[in-house]
Amino acid sequence: MTKPTPFDFVFDYLPTGIMVKKMFGMHYIYLGKKIMLILRRSDKQPEWNGVWVATSKEHHQSLKSNVPELGPFIMDGDDRHSNWLLLQNDTEDFEGAAIKVCELIAHGDARIGKVTGGL
Repeated sequence: MTKPTPFDFVFDYLPTGIMVKKMFGMHYIYLGKKIMLILRRSDKQPEWNGVWVATSKEHHQSLKSNVPELGPFIMDGDDRHSNWLLLQNDTEDFEGAAIKVCELIAHGDARIGKVTGGL
């Protein structure tokens, strides 16, 4: 039995043409050749649960000004910030913040998304 897609409300706010690919227990959201988001909910390492936003460090500050709930994505105690931002699922107004991110994507915000060979 496959696990349902976590936070599936986001699909109501994303543009048509997205593709979902399940890998490593997570759901990767693509638009064209760009990865846009990863949806993750797991009992293992719950601090990584939520919506991962594909971006670049140069866009972190401006995206956080639009969606203040976004935080850094830090793995295994490494204090260096990655290119990803994380909207943790236990954040106050998680759903509202996730909708804001999806609306940015739907409006073609160039700060979100990274070209990948994943498709």
